[in-house]
Amino acid sequence: MRFHVLTLFPQMIEQGLSESITGRALKQNIISLNTVNIRDFAHNKHNKVDDYTYGGGAGMLMQAEPVYQAVRSVMSQINKCNQVHSGDNSEKNIADENTSYKNTAEEIKNHNARLIYVTPQGSVFNQQMAAEFAKCDDLIFLCGHYEGIDERVLEETVTDYVSIGDYVLTGGELPSMVMIDAISRLVPGVLHNDISAETESFHGNLLEYPQYSRPVEWHDKKVPEVLMSGNQKKIDAWRLEKSIERTKERRPDLYAGFKRLDKCREFLMKNKLLHIDMIELINRGCAEILFE
Repeated sequence: MRFHVLTLFPQMIEQGLSESITGRALKQNIISLNTVNIRDFAHNKHNKVDDYTYGGGAGMLMQAEPVYQAVRSVMSQINKCNQVHSGDNSEKNIADENTSYKNTAEEIKNHNARLIYVTPQGSVFNQQMAAEFAKCDDLIFLCGHYEGIDERVLEETVTDYVSIGDYVLTGGELPSMVMIDAISRLVPGVLHNDISAETESFHGNLLEYPQYSRPVEWHDKKVPEVLMSGNQKKIDAWRLEKSIERTKERRPDLYAGFKRLDKCREFLMKNKLLHIDMIELINRGCAEILFE
């Protein structure tokens, strides 16, 4: 998977993702990171990318043209990379950065890519969204600053408006890194134990069960005996029970979603052979109720 980040602070992104699991995945070329400095596309003496807003108001706004040209440069790279992988060496499909494109957002989607504008006004990021984004070949993150970005370029280029919570940060760099970290973990090969991504928090609308390591006793607290029993069936049942208890106590919103899916599974089990595919999706935590 290829990540592209359009930002005014590329070193912030590079340094933040160069360590731990994402850093290892980058070194092993399982994922790639391309940071694009939006200032490089400002055609003025001081590489200025912001200006006053029409209609008045405090603060400055990032201008449309530098952002647009930065997006076009990334699309050119994506086009060339896709041609190399497909064996097409012709020049006709390579995006010309000076050409006017009226629907860049549609072009991005056609390349199995998404352009994510990081904004408090977007849909709140969650694990299900991370799994959806992880299926893309390319993800482009657009980081705003100041009072945001000119609406016109957002309308032409953005495919997804995403927030990491109901609060305001100084820019989109930290939210982008949060999302890249979460999405990277779902890319095959990034985690040494891919089962981890399937059993951790939020899988199937349940929080993760309590976990324990050595020693057996610490501060007069012992590891639950069932975990040392060797009976995997009992261990799985205990873990599910604890996940349900923890979710009900700490995240009643997630618990409500779990109960809806559980009710759906009970209904489908009445004709198990006919609905086995849907039952399996629910059991694997990959199902979503679209109509109820």
